Amino acid sequence: MANQTLHKARQEKNDEFYTQLPDIENELKHYREHFEGKVILCNCDDPYESNFFKYFAMNFNFLKLKKLIATCYVGSPVSGEQLSLFDVKDIDTNEGKDPHKIEITEVGDENKDGAFDLSDVEYLIKNKKNVLTLLKGDGDFRSAECIELLKEADIVVTNPPFSLFREYVAQLMEYDKKFIIIGNQNAITYKEVFPLLKDNKMWLGYKNGDMSFTVPDYYEEKKVRFWIDEMGQKWRSMGNIAWFTNLDHKKRHEELYLCREYSSEKYQKYDNYDAINVDKTLDIPCDYDGAIGVPVTFMDKYAPEQFEIIGLDRYTIPQKYLVGGRAAINGKPKYARILIRKRK
Repeated sequence: MANQTLHKARQEKNDEFYTQLPDIENELKHYREHFEGKVILCNCDDPYESNFFKYFAMNFNFLKLKKLIATCYVGSPVSGEQLSLFDVKDIDTNEGKDPHKIEITEVGDENKDGAFDLSDVEYLIKNKKNVLTLLKGDGDFRSAECIELLKEADIVVTNPPFSLFREYVAQLMEYDKKFIIIGNQNAITYKEVFPLLKDNKMWLGYKNGDMSFTVPDYYEEKKVRFWIDEMGQKWRSMGNIAWFTNLDHKKRHEELYLCREYSSEKYQKYDNYDAINVDKTLDIPCDYDGAIGVPVTFMDKYAPEQFEIIGLDRYTIPQKYLVGGRAAINGKPKYARILIRKRK
C-alpha cells in the first residue's frame, strides 16, 4: 500500500524530477569532510539510473566512503529507460522495474586499466552477485526493509518526492539521520518543517533557487519552464528549489553585511503585530533591534550567530490579525514572512 501511494503521488502530481549530475557535484563538494568513513544511502533512487548514485560511485575512493547503498522502488518509471549507467540484465524480470538495491563497500581497479572509475563499478554490478540484489518488498522508503537500510546509513542523500517531503523529513528525524536532500522552497513554510529550521535542526544548503530536471515521458507539458531537447527528453526547470541539510557548512556561518538605517518612514509595521516589514533581505536595517518580517528566501542567507528566528507569521501572529493567513499592512496581506530578530 505504501508503494502504491508513492507511485500514485509521483504520477498524479508530476512528482518525478531527476537531478542533474552537475547540480549534485556543485552542492556536494561543500560537504566532503563529512563523508569520510560513512555509509551513504540514496533511498529514492534507481541505483543504476540515478545521478546521486553515479556521483558517489565515481567518487567512492576519493571521498573515502565506507559503503554506498541505493534502492529502487517497484515501478520506477526511469528504470531501464532513462539516464542508464549500466546495462544490467539480471534484474529485468518485470520489464526492468523490480525493486532492487546496490551495496558497494569497495571500488578496485576491476578492469586493470590503472584507474578507479565508473567502469569498475559497472564490472562489480555485473559480476559480483552480492552487490546488486532484488528487494523482498516494494522498495518504498517507508517499507520495513528500506527502514533497516536507513538505520544502517550515516548520511542520506537524495531527491525525495516533493509531495511526500513532510513524511520523508519526519522519517529522517525519527531515526536521527544526517542528510542532504532536495525540496521545494515552499517546504520552508510547512508546519512540520519550519520548527526544524527555527530550532536549527535543519537548514538550507549552498545552491538554492533555479534548477533544471529531466522528467518522465508521462509528464504533462507546461507553458513555461518546460522544453523537449533534440533527443526527445522532457525537461522542467523550477526557480524555487532548495537543498535541505543538517550537515554543517561554511555558508551558514557567513553573516550578512547590513548597511541600511532604520526610519519609521521607510519601514512599515504590520497590523496588530510589533514588527517591521522588509521586502528584501538586503534592506534589513543594521540599527533596529526589534522584530523584523522578512521573505522566505531569507533562509538562504540565515546565519544563526547573527539572527534569531522568532517564528513564521501564520504560526506566530494571532489568527484574528492575519489576512488570508498572512501578516498584513493596512489590511493588505504580504507574502509569507519569517519573523526574525538580530542577536545582540
